[in-house]
Amino acid sequence: MTYKCIIPSIYLKDGVAVDGFDGGQLNENAVDLAAKYSNYGADYLIVFDLSDDDGEHEKNLDTIRAINRVIDIPMVGAGNVKRLEDVKKLLYAGCKKAALNFAKVENISIAQEVCQRFGRDKLASSIDNVAQLSDNETLIKNCTSLVIIVNTNELDNVMEWITKRCTDNANPVNLSSCLVYGKKNLHEIASVLRTYDLTGISGGDINTKPEQIMSFKRQCKNLGINVNTFDSSIKWEELKKNSEGLIPVIIQDYKTAEVLMLAYMNEEAFNKTLESGLMTYWSRSRNELWIKGETSGHYQYVKSLTADCDYDTILAKVHQIGAACHTGKRSCFFNQMMKKEYSESNPLKVFEDEYNTILDRKENPKEGSYTNYLFDKGVDKILKKVGEECTEVIIAAKNPNPEELKYEIADWLYHAMVLMVEKGVTWEEITKEIARR
Repeated sequence: MTYKCIIPSIYLKDGVAVDGFDGGQLNENAVDLAAKYSNYGADYLIVFDLSDDDGEHEKNLDTIRAINRVIDIPMVGAGNVKRLEDVKKLLYAGCKKAALNFAKVENISIAQEVCQRFGRDKLASSIDNVAQLSDNETLIKNCTSLVIIVNTNELDNVMEWITKRCTDNANPVNLSSCLVYGKKNLHEIASVLRTYDLTGISGGDINTKPEQIMSFKRQCKNLGINVNTFDSSIKWEELKKNSEGLIPVIIQDYKTAEVLMLAYMNEEAFNKTLESGLMTYWSRSRNELWIKGETSGHYQYVKSLTADCDYDTILAKVHQIGAACHTGKRSCFFNQMMKKEYSESNPLKVFEDEYNTILDRKENPKEGSYTNYLFDKGVDKILKKVGEECTEVIIAAKNPNPEELKYEIADWLYHAMVLMVEKGVTWEEITKEIARR
């Protein structure tokens, strides 16, 4: 199903968020702001790089990389694209698409080359008037997959032109349109979404009121606008409640699968969770509704709800801020009662544990440690070992017995992790990059 997307914008100047294309510095950190947008239900994020020189451009790219680490939504990078290398940097920084500004001749001239290198799906086009669209119709159609309209005053003209082309042309321009809107309130933004066949809308109160995104989506849905909200395919009436009319909820970290806590929901808590995207429960001790984190700031942003086979328990996967337990522990389950020794076989857990051991060696050197020897010798020595182990993997792969290959890959992965720690790259970033592809 195709939804109309709610898309906040972040404008970067010298690595920090500013208020619009010509605005002053915001009080909020750009990375924290991006996390808010993602947690509160935004569907996409547009980041504009407003840098004036290469040094500032690199600083903004560092911020974009940091933003990518904290969001769970796709990101479009726009601004200060001068050459193919700039598009590459935006994509490598975590952007799903990079935008070419069709108000700039140099961007138009590289569009075909960039498309051939990265593919149409990785590119958007930014326009501020209908002439830029009509003059470059074929290029935009063949080389970009999203049009960003940055001038509110041109919206009527652009949409009229698109509608006419779709009517008159046997092979119409199939443009997905996204409006970067001016400083308008949510009522006006909803009106635009109802009026025009847009992929999504950005700017205005969407930027300044992230905590209202989910409630705004509900309002849009009530107006017949097809937006992406949290709706359960299983109704509350279908669930089997206990004698108090409650259902237990097991809460699990959506990334690590760690079990965080157990709580209970009544119908009101269930509906509030779906409406707000914030895990909401019924407190049996206080006999009242409570939003997890409302007092502590340790919110739980819902990622999924799943009923068990008997419909009498819910499994909630969440993005946990801070600690889930009132004691300050990450999880409520920390009082170990017994444990049979076993070897961990979960690949991600094994990699994370090994990575953390290597990181600890770097932060707390241990005499005689081979890992510390590598860190002491520096990155060139580490790179040499990564190369040598890679060669060993190739040699082992030529042998008929796969056992040797197993050991050589393990050696290579260890040295690769030493390199990762040395360069500050985490497994989460690696797996996120693989998933993004």
